[in-house]
Amino acid sequence: MDILRFITAGSVDDGKSTLIGRLLYDSKSIFQDQLEAIERAGQVNGQINLALLTDGLKAEREQGITIDVAYKYFSTPKRKFIIADAPGHVQYTRNMVTGASNSDLAIILIDARKGVIEQTYRHSYIVSLLRLPYVVVCVNKMDLVNFSEEVFLNIQKQYLEFAKDLDLKSIHFLPISALNGDNVVEASASMPWWKGKSLLHFLEEIEIHTEEESPAPRFPVQNVIRPQTTEYHDYRGYAGQIRSGHFTVGDSITVLPSGLTSKIKAIDTFDGPLTTAYAPMSVTIRLEDEIDVSRGDMLVVTGKEPVISQDLEAHICWMDQKVMTPGSKYLLRQTTNAVKASIRSLDYRVETSTHEKKEQTNLGLNEIGKVTIRTAKPIAYDPYSKIRGTGSFILVDEGTNQTVAAGMLL
Repeated sequence: MDILRFITAGSVDDGKSTLIGRLLYDSKSIFQDQLEAIERAGQVNGQINLALLTDGLKAEREQGITIDVAYKYFSTPKRKFIIADAPGHVQYTRNMVTGASNSDLAIILIDARKGVIEQTYRHSYIVSLLRLPYVVVCVNKMDLVNFSEEVFLNIQKQYLEFAKDLDLKSIHFLPISALNGDNVVEASASMPWWKGKSLLHFLEEIEIHTEEESPAPRFPVQNVIRPQTTEYHDYRGYAGQIRSGHFTVGDSITVLPSGLTSKIKAIDTFDGPLTTAYAPMSVTIRLEDEIDVSRGDMLVVTGKEPVISQDLEAHICWMDQKVMTPGSKYLLRQTTNAVKASIRSLDYRVETSTHEKKEQTNLGLNEIGKVTIRTAKPIAYDPYSKIRGTGSFILVDEGTNQTVAAGMLL
């Protein structure tokens, strides 16, 4: 059974947490003690406050908002799901970026009474920037506009008008009422004009194609295995997770950034040897030749090499209270690699609500911009738009060991 990872995004009070609670409640994915706990916590409009299933922090419950990303897991007979409930506030943009970075699909909620607003633009831009292949626009609170088809169609038209400037591959629209459960798990009797699927039915049926199916094989080395026992005296294997593509015994391999070459002798797993291994499997690869390979190196199929460079261009989301200024030095972590780096220049800051590019001398907390980075040694990478697994990185402050930025290589 495959896994679908998706994130919910939208403005404050659009009903993201209630929608997830409704999905869990109506699909009978809540334990009895959880149900009893939220029943004791009180009701909203005479109904169980389903938002409490995801808003677990004390401050979230007191203020009625989502602050941190909450992850929930549930399954149906057809598929397993991992849900990331992202905050709607502007000051928690970094949390939304974090939650979306591992998702395959984004659900963007729009309040049927308010239509497309600034946060809708902002979150749609971030989804586009993070290259999520599928977007589902849920027009929520349809019960408050008398389940009007006209309101739904106007919002759909409004969204498509601004989304044409974004690189969103697939956009689907759904009219729902998360509070009442209309079109969430079961089809709504209140909207007979809607002939499409319910949200859960759509999530069960959609076919997800991600960069893990990319033909470019990428294997960052995480660990060198040398048991040095009597039984495995000469064993030398390279362990890690395949980030994209597949590897087969006999493939010609190039080790990056050194450029040394060899062939795959064997592919080992805990359950035994394999002839071919695919992303995102974790395996140990053995080579025919005794060559220098260590943690941080990348094995690729010869002829399908990625970019190798010390000069990088990237979009970054700044996550630190201390502003980013050109010239600052950090540790850049990409795949299993860690290398010293400095930010050479800030080319522009992106106004996420309008997509405008503005000249600026620094980046503040939650701001997104394009930067030029110089690393101490060359790294092997692919543009984030092609392979997310090798095109993403974080910047770490070596003094505090705090992650200060998340980036996407261009």
